[in-house]
Formats: sequence, structure tokens, C-alpha cells
Amino acid sequence: QVQLVESGGGLVQTGGSLRLSCAASGMIFSVYSMGWYRRAPGKQRELVASITSSGSTNYADSVKGRFTISRDNAENTVYLQMDSLKPEDTATYYCNKAKPYIPISWGQGTQVTVSS
Repeated sequence: QVQLVESGGGLVQTGGSLRLSCAASGMIFSVYSMGWYRRAPGKQRELVASITSSGSTNYADSVKGRFTISRDNAENTVYLQMDSLKPEDTATYYCNKAKPYIPISWGQGTQVTVSS
């Protein structure tokens, strides 16, 4: 059974940092592009960062220069280092497969709240 478990969220002040982790199981993690997505209240889920199996990364303009995605294929884990956080980064963050792969069942996500 494929499972994605996100962790590392929390409450942080503007300008602070958080590191999110996502542990995958039940899949051949290393072959897939993976992404971090977020959904803010009243908004659609959006992709904020992705990383290919070979380590190439891509970022949404809103987080470029502040967020860093990485992966550890030996640990079946993908990370999101978030620096210089802003109130508009407040959202529930999820990991999942990224293009060209179709996302699988979503995990519970991890809540990130940035206070002003």
C-alpha cells in the first residue's frame, strides 16, 4: 500500500524557517519526480516545488529563492527547507508525485502557519 506521511510543520513568525519531511512507502520512490504542494484556506492546491529522480529542481515563482527541495532516495524521503517565511505561505503542505507522473492518494499533510 502506497503511503505518504508529511511532518515538520508548525507555527513560526515571519522570516522564520521550517523543514518539512515526507516519508514514502509502498512505491519505488527513486524513479519518480516528487513535489511539494500546498493548499491555503479557500484556495486550490498548488505545486510549489518539484524534484526529478536525478535531482533537478523547479520552483513556483512565489517561493523561488526561499524554499529548497531535496530528496534522499536511500531513505525514501523528500524534504522542503523553507526560509524567509511569509504569512502568505500559511497553508497545509503535502508531498506527492510530480509531473509527468500522476499524483496518488494524498496524505494528511502538515500545517504551516506563519504569523505576522
